[in-house]
Amino acid sequence: MSQSLDIDLLRSFVAIAETGVLGQAALRVGRTQSALSMQMQRLEGIVEQPLLHRTGRGVTLTATGERLLVRAVELLRKHDEALAELRGEQLSGVLRFSCPDDYAVVFLPYLLQSFASLHPRVQLEVMCAPTPRLHELLARHAVDLALVSVAASVAGGAAGDDVIRREPLVWVAHRDGAAASLDPLPLALGAPDALDHRLPRQALEAAGRAYRLAYASSSLSGLVGMARSGQAVIVLTRTAVPDDLQILTPDQGFPELPSVGVTLAFDREAPTALTAAFAAHVRKFLPAA
Repeated sequence: MSQSLDIDLLRSFVAIAETGVLGQAALRVGRTQSALSMQMQRLEGIVEQPLLHRTGRGVTLTATGERLLVRAVELLRKHDEALAELRGEQLSGVLRFSCPDDYAVVFLPYLLQSFASLHPRVQLEVMCAPTPRLHELLARHAVDLALVSVAASVAGGAAGDDVIRREPLVWVAHRDGAAASLDPLPLALGAPDALDHRLPRQALEAAGRAYRLAYASSSLSGLVGMARSGQAVIVLTRTAVPDDLQILTPDQGFPELPSVGVTLAFDREAPTALTAAFAAHVRKFLPAA
């Protein structure tokens, strides 16, 4: 009996190929890791060849997997373009979007690629900055919309906040470093007016643990570099934690941190059709935590 390549299976396969990590790929396509593994077993059964090498650090593609990836990307692009055309969704214009660095690393590639495949005539301009700077850009109408963080108390029920997902904040450090046990605790934090700066300091002060600010920067790469050097503890959203760093727990003397809500903010009350379409795309394809 002949079998066909299923679009959902190909989309999951491409997500795995692009991330190299089943957990991140599962977040991207909105499935559990076990469901994603079952999908790959089905796809390997259809092509009658192994597609993935599973290692301790993630997954890589076999030679057959590499060949399939080229075909899968092209098939998905043509599928999405055809669907958009049939739906009359051929939008055009320039869309200015912004988000924090940690969301950009984890979610932005897939969101932009999938939107571009649906609307190839749209030009996307992207800027990354901490949430307080994003609100300043919106106020100046320098961007059309932004993916921003809101405090858990606000995300819980403030009117007008359409919370798409919730992101736990976590303490992060080098796996073999001594920074986590030092007194005072050396911290490397984000911009002073950002949630990932204020909330950790409040938590440590409430717990009575001494700390010193060793480094402050709005650069995600700078913060991760400090953690990798073993010189400081940092705070990230859980999905942005690199595989080579460890998450510190209450058992190690670190107070529980709150989650933040992820929502969209617009530069004006009545968004354009293009802005509204991208917002709907983000709400549909950004996986819930």
